[in-house]
Amino acid sequence: MITRSAPVETVAGDFVSLLARHSAISARHDGVSASMPEQTQATTVFAFHYAGGVLMAGDRRATAGNQIVTDTVDKVMEIDRVSLLAIAGVPATAFEMARVMQTSFEYYRRSQLQPLSLPAKVRALARLLRENLPLTMQGVGIVVPIFASLDEAASPPQPRIFFYDPLGAQFLAVGYAASGSGSGTVRSILSFQERYGAPRPSQMGLPEAVRFSLRVLSSAAEFDSATGGVNPSQNHFATIRLLSANGVESVSEEDQAKYFVQT
Repeated sequence: MITRSAPVETVAGDFVSLLARHSAISARHDGVSASMPEQTQATTVFAFHYAGGVLMAGDRRATAGNQIVTDTVDKVMEIDRVSLLAIAGVPATAFEMARVMQTSFEYYRRSQLQPLSLPAKVRALARLLRENLPLTMQGVGIVVPIFASLDEAASPPQPRIFFYDPLGAQFLAVGYAASGSGSGTVRSILSFQERYGAPRPSQMGLPEAVRFSLRVLSSAAEFDSATGGVNPSQNHFATIRLLSANGVESVSEEDQAKYFVQT
């Protein structure tokens, strides 16, 4: 007696769709589970060379879809005494990358009695981004950072800015770099100021560079709802950190308020 087995349901490598068809999970829309919460995203960050070194800034807003999660997140982090990391993308992934870098840089310094070289630091972040590739390809852990560190092999030591793509390719920024949802506006302003402005960003002193960066964020916020911008009337400013031959410094909200109103 010949019996025929039931036809086997085939799915083109999509196990989640198979589960949805059998009501094991909620149906998906546009490749994402309907039951999956919106990801928290952090934007906008940028860095540029000013007369005293490198200024790195970021707004303080994090969003999830069309919801504002918080306006108090710090997106510019000190990795070691001469290195800064600005994050754009998923904060959970980016913060973990920052912690790994802080720990590994400090471990190397203590175990080898010398700091990591600048090329090694740049490659360390690239490696973390490549290791994050599975989450990047799923669209649930994308990070597009900006990294700045002091090139102590140069004479005299010079701060450098590097930007990355989500897969870990790194690029040296000649004058500036920007990332995040408001980066298009930021890059346009920085490019215009560098080409036609007076003074150029690289010629600005600290008060002028801080004031310029706050105005850049305000402009980005006008065209991008995910960018928090600046609101002096509510004492709401940005995260701004500086990198020079003397190391990393922070610009407090009090100093930002002082510089912002100066003419």
